[in-house]
Amino acid sequence: MTQENATDRLETAPIGGLLLAYSLPAIASMVIISLYNICSSIFIGHGVGALALTGLAVTFPFINLLLAVFMLVAIGGATLCSIELGAKNSDRAAQVLGHSVVLSLLFGALFGLASLLFLDPILRLFGASADSLGYARDYMEPVLWGSPIGALMVSLSHFMRASGYPTRSMLISLFSVGVNIALTPLFIFVYEWGTRGAGIATVLSQIFALFFLWGHFRSAKSAVHLAPGLFRLRLAVVRDMLGIGLSPFFMNLSACLIIVVINVSLWEQGGDLAIGAYGIVNRLLMLFAMTIMGLTQGMQPLIGYNFGAQRMDRVRQTFVYGLIAATAVTSLGFFAAQFFPAFLVGLFTDHAELIALSVNGLRLCAAAFFLVGSQIVTAGFFQSLGRASIAIFLALSRQLLFLLPGLLLLPRFFGLDGVWLSLPLADVSASAISASILYLAHREYRRGGSFPDRSFVR
Repeated sequence: MTQENATDRLETAPIGGLLLAYSLPAIASMVIISLYNICSSIFIGHGVGALALTGLAVTFPFINLLLAVFMLVAIGGATLCSIELGAKNSDRAAQVLGHSVVLSLLFGALFGLASLLFLDPILRLFGASADSLGYARDYMEPVLWGSPIGALMVSLSHFMRASGYPTRSMLISLFSVGVNIALTPLFIFVYEWGTRGAGIATVLSQIFALFFLWGHFRSAKSAVHLAPGLFRLRLAVVRDMLGIGLSPFFMNLSACLIIVVINVSLWEQGGDLAIGAYGIVNRLLMLFAMTIMGLTQGMQPLIGYNFGAQRMDRVRQTFVYGLIAATAVTSLGFFAAQFFPAFLVGLFTDHAELIALSVNGLRLCAAAFFLVGSQIVTAGFFQSLGRASIAIFLALSRQLLFLLPGLLLLPRFFGLDGVWLSLPLADVSASAISASILYLAHREYRRGGSFPDRSFVR
């Protein structure tokens, strides 16, 4: 596909078809990744034991922290690339790609090495007990050693979608996950490497994906491609990239903090098994949340490109379609959690007490889950426009303004149920904030305000 065909159709083709073309590959990638996470938990639960699920749950804050670093570069760079392509600034888009390669490797290496130096204290801070620490450490060590590979893979995947190749990005992601799914049970059941085997499988699958991603961007046929001279960092480009990327960075950073508080609260109220129950609940709900994240990834090139081209009618239409689809997906998650919790939880373990804790937690956590889709899409909408301050506030409001106080207060009155109930209460409050900000932004635009002005990305 030529550069013109890959990008110009974002401004001319029907929005409905484009949204499907860009979102379905991204959704498929995210769903497959989420299904892999579920499968790995099933492998670990049945192949290593119930306590290993607790160890895996303890690593969730670490994974969110790792993703925060990855997304700071990946989302910021891909969003800026889309905006520049829409404005016909292909040279600047290529500069952004070169900067993303350097920053991904640099940030991934620094974070991985720093984390390995203090791994055990960090895991204890994140909720690991003497019994679960070994399982968590075994999983995180290979993942952290491979963090530069993971950072670059995530970044190039986002650039591939942003520059007009969503299907190719999906196929590479599917291949990577397929490798991961094949290697994980081999390492756990055959070689008996336990949770370390799951971590090694993850890194190996990223290496395979990176090989194909790098080959794509080395080709001159790509809409944006790597070439000599693009790897010298320029302060203005770094500033613009990181400014936009701060929204997903703070979102994942706050998620890390929240999961730490959740793990500590769960351990105080129910011990290691309660943390394991949250691990199961989190895996199940993330299947639906990751679907919405895939949808927003598909929306991002459409919104960014048309915003750069000043086609605000197409920007609004993309957002409305995305909002409807996201609400439908999270509503499906709500009904599944309320009516089939025992079946879903039973996939992970046959431990009776763990099943009982997980079923109760799933029902309570998902009590307002149908609202989550609109929150994610609205935050992604402002992020795709480069409105970093609004996107950051929306990303942080649910976690820090509503969920954190709930986690600190409700368990004092309702015990373990108070931990679970904190999540739906935060969902309701954050949805009200998102709707209010969206209304104010729309009113600003209708009054001729600066909402469609591109000056904030300069």
